[in-house]
Amino acid sequence: MNNPKKSFHESSFGELACTVVDGSDQPWLPVILCHGYGAPGDDLVGLTDYLIDKLGDAAKAVRFVYPVAPGDLADQGMPGGRAWWPLNMASLQQLLQTSQFDQLHDQTPPGIETASGQLVSVVQSVLNNMPADPPACSGSPSMGGETSRPYVLGGFSQGAMVTMNTALTGDIPPPDVLVQFSGTLVCGPQWIDAASKSGSGRLKATRVLQSHGTQDQILPFSSAATLADTLHEEALEWEFRAFQGPHTIEAGTLDHLAQWILDLTDRK
Repeated sequence: MNNPKKSFHESSFGELACTVVDGSDQPWLPVILCHGYGAPGDDLVGLTDYLIDKLGDAAKAVRFVYPVAPGDLADQGMPGGRAWWPLNMASLQQLLQTSQFDQLHDQTPPGIETASGQLVSVVQSVLNNMPADPPACSGSPSMGGETSRPYVLGGFSQGAMVTMNTALTGDIPPPDVLVQFSGTLVCGPQWIDAASKSGSGRLKATRVLQSHGTQDQILPFSSAATLADTLHEEALEWEFRAFQGPHTIEAGTLDHLAQWILDLTDRK
């Protein structure tokens, strides 16, 4: 097996700066992953080596894109930290401590729609500016029945929330794979309506990979389970991986993601 030769560079797609890692000089499959609140914009770039190792020669097909969230948290004592939208951490902690976090499930966080619009611009630009076309028949049917470029979209924590909102409500083709690392349910009525197969059916051709630690002290496991319970029947497939651990990304879920990426590269 030939080892893929990756290239690493900074770029801009749409309205956001991004870190880009290509598995070769002719990638055709975008994998777009968004970091969480308070993290630097390149926080998830470290996942690339692990995924490339698992993908092997198939990594040559992949372009990994890591968008930098628009909000700068330097003035809040977090130099280098970024946010997709502002958070009131004290309020969130109070809801956690009083077991009232589920109050947020039906609320639309102020700023999530703006962030989703910016992420839409990234996805559109990435899809329209890939170095190579996918092999014949590797595309997936779009909502209009046409074949579109396959791609993966996902994120961690706040990045998971903005990618779910973007996949469900954004002016983009639904992703073939939607990744939810330690995310949660917000925007409940809008998400349910957009995902419902009797409505927009935005997840009917999407495989969703969700993971969450049972000891998560930031976003409660119970809310992650509610997200899965609420939407899983609307997706083509929904894999919910619970693991013993805190607010993090565990290796087993990355292995699962690598397999689903392989499935896209192998599609005939």
